[in-house]
Amino acid sequence: MKLSSRKIERNKHVELTMTSMIDVVFLLLIFFMVFSSFLDTERNLDSAIKVKKSSSANSSDLERAIVEVVRQGDIAIYRVGSRAITDEAELRRILEQFPNKADGAFVRVEDGVPFGMAATAVQACKSADFLAVSYIPIESSN
Repeated sequence: MKLSSRKIERNKHVELTMTSMIDVVFLLLIFFMVFSSFLDTERNLDSAIKVKKSSSANSSDLERAIVEVVRQGDIAIYRVGSRAITDEAELRRILEQFPNKADGAFVRVEDGVPFGMAATAVQACKSADFLAVSYIPIESSN
């Protein structure tokens, strides 16, 4: 039973017209060009960190304020550089002598030190007019 009067032609190549595909690609290109936002890239934005270039002393050359609250024997002490301090007033007096208050201060606290000593060290840095105080816990090596 033959349903079609046409003969099946074998080995005939099918050709696709690419004209409509090119039209679609150009339409998509135009769409994305028109509706894309033209915002500044991150490299063109101003940074939030401002540096004074007119200062006579370079602040990176100055020593940073690092207060360590550590256990020495049975008591907890404050350590600034090589100085060991037990008194809060003495700590504040030493911190007030730092000239680079804009760089901030770092309070490093060892495990097992009373919370009051860590809070006192942070408050002493704030009282000495440091702009930022960072708390850094020190893990014990035991």
